[in-house]
Amino acid sequence: MTDGSVREPFTMMVWTPPGPMRMIAASADTHQRNQEETEMDATTVAVDLAKTVFEVAIANAQWRVVDRRRLNRAQFTRFLVETAPTHIVMEACGMAHFWGRVAQQHGHRVTLVPPAYVRPYVRRNKTDRADAEAILEAVRSGEMPSVPVKRIEQQALVALHRVREQWMTTRTARINTLRGILREHGILLPAGAQTAVRVVPAMLEEAATQLPMHLRMVLASVHEEIRAIEARVADLERELRALAEADPVVTRLRTIPGIGLLTATALVGAVGNIHAFRRARQFASWLGLTPREHSSGQRRRLGSISKQGDVYLRCLLTHGARAVLVTAHRRAASGQSLTRLQQWAMTLRQRRGHNKATIAVANKLGRIVWAVWHHDQPCVLPEAA
Repeated sequence: MTDGSVREPFTMMVWTPPGPMRMIAASADTHQRNQEETEMDATTVAVDLAKTVFEVAIANAQWRVVDRRRLNRAQFTRFLVETAPTHIVMEACGMAHFWGRVAQQHGHRVTLVPPAYVRPYVRRNKTDRADAEAILEAVRSGEMPSVPVKRIEQQALVALHRVREQWMTTRTARINTLRGILREHGILLPAGAQTAVRVVPAMLEEAATQLPMHLRMVLASVHEEIRAIEARVADLERELRALAEADPVVTRLRTIPGIGLLTATALVGAVGNIHAFRRARQFASWLGLTPREHSSGQRRRLGSISKQGDVYLRCLLTHGARAVLVTAHRRAASGQSLTRLQQWAMTLRQRRGHNKATIAVANKLGRIVWAVWHHDQPCVLPEAA
């Protein structure tokens, strides 16, 4: 300036965000930092499975929950892919084996816990969040039995048995329908499902049979449905037979008396890894063929069998035990030699009755299954002395 005064330097003003926005930015940084720390500290991830919503609880080495997430199917799949290999814990429900295989493909260690052992750890009300925390508590308690993740071949084998069982149930229902309707019109079908189905067409075509024509047509349709179901069951059993021929475990199990195609393939599909059972009695207990115990102090009380585990497997083993008893009775009546198992079964039958002997033989068959499968040796039963 002309008056000789000194001009002050120009200073540009910089806009600063207001207080709340600074807090938001700091909160975002803190959230990102906490998320990174969570991913680094995560040692166990408990997942409460569902069809579309998955509740995830992430715990650190001290079993403290450091993060919780609620994910859909796509987000949960991405979570398994992006998370570093860790310990994934889930309840052994219907979809657990599928998600267990997905997690194992990405390097995670998977533990499936029986739901019955998780339920006591649920606090107060039942929610997805409480279920996830209960799964963590159940695993943290230690000595919790786990369920091995099934291979897809195992699940497919179990599915074949389920479909066959449903078809057989439908077939029985249709036969009973025929019996009931014909009995109401004074026509009695012979005993035995196969015999009854075989004589139905002749009865419907007989002119002396007092049945209206429209009812004859309906009953003929029911008979055709029964034959169609039998054809589908035969095709499924041929598929099971082909799978059994390619599996050495099934071949060895079929060397056991009373263990046939259905029982052997059902055991392989349901059990998978026999080495998860440390001894034969534990396997028999898993099948529900050991006594239920209610003991206290000096008093030990044993009741009927526990009926825990797979009902279908227990049913098949019981049918196999009946076959062993029938064979032993026929051989003894004809004067043929008996094996030690057959002689023991006959002695037990005379002492305790047929039904209790059947369950005892089923228990014995379960133990023999464990021994044959565990040692990879066929069954060779010695002759009775």
